[in-house]
Amino acid sequence: MQEDRTETKKGNRTSNRVGLRFMIHFDALRRTPCAWLIAWCWRVLGKKVRARAQFAPLLAASPNAYRLWLLDEPIPEPSGTGLEPIIVALVDIGPGQVDTIESLQGQDVKIVRVGTPAAPDLAAAAEQIEWGASPWIMPLIAGDILAPSAVAAYRSAVIRARGPIVYADDDVLDDQGRRVTPHFKPAWNSELFRYFDYLTGACIVRVGRADLASLQGPGWAAKLVATAVEKCGRDDVPIRLPYILHHRRSRPMPQKLAMVKPERATLPKVSVIVPTRNRLDLLRTCLEGVESTDYPNLEVIVVDNGSDDPATLKYLLNLDPARYRVLRVPGPFNFSELNNRAVQMAAGELLCLLNNDIEVLEPDWLAIMARQALRPDVGAVGARLLYPDGRIQHAGVVMGICGGAAHAHRLLQPDEEGYFRRHALPQFVSAVTAACLVVRRKKFEAVGKLDEQNFAVAFNDVDLCMRLNAQGWQSLYEPRATLIHHESVSRGLDRDPTGAERFAREFEALNKAWCTATLVDSYHHPAFSRFSERFVFDL
Repeated sequence: MQEDRTETKKGNRTSNRVGLRFMIHFDALRRTPCAWLIAWCWRVLGKKVRARAQFAPLLAASPNAYRLWLLDEPIPEPSGTGLEPIIVALVDIGPGQVDTIESLQGQDVKIVRVGTPAAPDLAAAAEQIEWGASPWIMPLIAGDILAPSAVAAYRSAVIRARGPIVYADDDVLDDQGRRVTPHFKPAWNSELFRYFDYLTGACIVRVGRADLASLQGPGWAAKLVATAVEKCGRDDVPIRLPYILHHRRSRPMPQKLAMVKPERATLPKVSVIVPTRNRLDLLRTCLEGVESTDYPNLEVIVVDNGSDDPATLKYLLNLDPARYRVLRVPGPFNFSELNNRAVQMAAGELLCLLNNDIEVLEPDWLAIMARQALRPDVGAVGARLLYPDGRIQHAGVVMGICGGAAHAHRLLQPDEEGYFRRHALPQFVSAVTAACLVVRRKKFEAVGKLDEQNFAVAFNDVDLCMRLNAQGWQSLYEPRATLIHHESVSRGLDRDPTGAERFAREFEALNKAWCTATLVDSYHHPAFSRFSERFVFDL
């Protein structure tokens, strides 16, 4: 009888899965018929990677996609060690508190309700906690529901925690109590947290009695989390549990990004390096943008890779030698070599690698990037780059996409919501593109510059960033510096057999160096598709 029930459940799950998948494809076909048909053609032609990359964002946009994902939702498997740290749930009273407390029942957690006669404020709540047992505090908002496996999963994580924070993914409960809008979070990203509190309501923290007692008023949960974040040292990295352990009624939203006005008088000299070959129309636009840049001290090194167009040669000859230097490097195109040669003659403390097909939009882009590059914890800084039609071309690089590396959030409009507006917020990333990259010269040289042998054209920037990261100089994406990138206009798209063969070699070299075939980017998520530049879960 039990076996019959098990088989029935399996059959129902299979039937549900098939039905949901059909509905998801129908939703995508109805909403974006052309894009769906292109993806289907790729599949029919046997181009599986291209098909999956095309399908991923289309299918994930369906309201039925999360329902399908939930059929195989991963559940954490706690590993008991005999050490049972105390977890205290601080529940702010309010609408839905009964549901919140009910979800805590049977999870071996001490419950303290804040705002009751027994604990009218946090100072009184602190008196109900056994601080000698080194407890962990779980601040909960009334109405939020804890998953049945949450406390056990947190306890397992605490055993390996070096810092004062463990956090998890969450989703939202709609008016009918259905789970929607999952938030699959990155590994700890302190820069992103400056602009988006993705911890409060879905974490446990370790703080002291005085820390808790000093907090008052509305929003105390966020203040408590902020206090724990401040306690994090360089090696006290918060631990992420990549499982949905909290079901929320509402979430903190990302901040609106305020523009910054760096103090230009304190900024050091920048050497802007622009490789080029012919295409005067692009080069002139690029250099005119650099000329209009509001930066106190910069030089421009134009690296001429064998231009033979008379108009281009005349233009280079007439550049003001007080501001521009022209370095002639003939021979086959090798982006890494061209930039490395220019660095040898550069006088700037900061280097700006800039493609000749970049168009400057605002005069403060370089000052914004330079300010970030001067931070001791930052390596390469990358700008937000747009296609000429206004869609995003680059918003950081994600490792492991399609077995290599790809630009995050590509083809989104800048004012779209995207994935929790990640494309619009400064944050640490695994890599940024060298189409517009600022880095401190001594850091660039410390890791051996760009790799001329293995990455002559593609992935040299990714490899550089990964080597900088390994030294503790993390790559940073800065969307407040936004420029237009006429991508691949000046060189073409490597569709010829020679270019395709070279790209395949460099693709394999990237995998050999950084295991991109199996790597899950720490700033991405295991639940996300490895075939999409968008942050969409895998189906």
